[in-house]
Amino acid sequence: MDQNIDRMLHEINSLNKKVNIMEVCGTHTMSICKNGIRDIITENINLISGPGCPVCVTDNGHIDYIFELALKENIIITTYGDMIRVPGSDPSISLIKAKSSGADVRIIYSSIDAVEIAVENPDKLVVFLGIGFETTIPATAAAILEAHKLELDNFKVFSVHKLVKPVMEAVLSHKDLKIDGFIIPGHVATIIGEKGFEFLEKYNCFSSIVGFRGEEVIYGLFQMIQNIKNDNKRLGNAYKSLASKEGNIAAVKIYNEIFEPRDDVWRGIGKIPNSGMKLKEKWSKYDIEKLYPYKEENKLNKSPCKCGEVLIGKIKPKECPLFGKICNPINPVGPCMVSSEGSCAAYYKYNS
Repeated sequence: MDQNIDRMLHEINSLNKKVNIMEVCGTHTMSICKNGIRDIITENINLISGPGCPVCVTDNGHIDYIFELALKENIIITTYGDMIRVPGSDPSISLIKAKSSGADVRIIYSSIDAVEIAVENPDKLVVFLGIGFETTIPATAAAILEAHKLELDNFKVFSVHKLVKPVMEAVLSHKDLKIDGFIIPGHVATIIGEKGFEFLEKYNCFSSIVGFRGEEVIYGLFQMIQNIKNDNKRLGNAYKSLASKEGNIAAVKIYNEIFEPRDDVWRGIGKIPNSGMKLKEKWSKYDIEKLYPYKEENKLNKSPCKCGEVLIGKIKPKECPLFGKICNPINPVGPCMVSSEGSCAAYYKYNS
């Protein structure tokens, strides 16, 4: 990067009108808070955290389902660490509560770990909780292909994978929000490429693909502010070292072989058409929902937590009456405080 940080900040802070810019990714929220970026840019630029934390947007009904599944006999639930403490429709429902009740819930670090656990436990049904956006879908697809290669009958996936484009369009169409631009997650762009975000141009909004280090976020903002000043709605790419025009064609091919879009429910937002990913019929042998059908219910969230409003940028974490009081990283009430990518966790950790 050949731009000088001070010069970029000067350019950013010379913007003479107010704009709302949403960072879609929780990792960006963490970086912005950690590096105190809100403190060094003009108040004209309102940085808003959005629905980019996959743990946070997982619907409470899905948590209830996996909780009930965990309590069944001869089932092992495998999950990434953040999911274990996320509450369902009631604070008493979570995977860590299921584990404390005797359920076999195991934290893993890769999808292939779940396959290996299935190999080691042929008498148990091993369920992998597939979560994340386009960046993690290929890994889940790879695990299914590996299970298929090994001819495993005891490996299943519960897919709560989400897609970025539908939720960004949902945010743009939200009647209570006015988003002028997006800080686009660089890691998603490495998979789906610039092409995956060119749809934003038709929404008359500014956007730039951005990396995650503090200086990369500033560079992304610098690029976006220049485009705002020039009224240039073309997609910017401040992460060209890793995010290309086409993206990772092989990764997209592998997950399109295994998965297809479906309507899905997002915590705090509701149902968004074609925003989730389910296993195609060809691979339904590995779909836990074929064995234990998921029944969508309009379960009320009994918690006063405002995580849903935080996720769509309607309020900032500190505007939730629970924030920093009864809700903190030691005693998280909602998923935004649980996840390492959660907006509330970021604001709390770095006192933003």
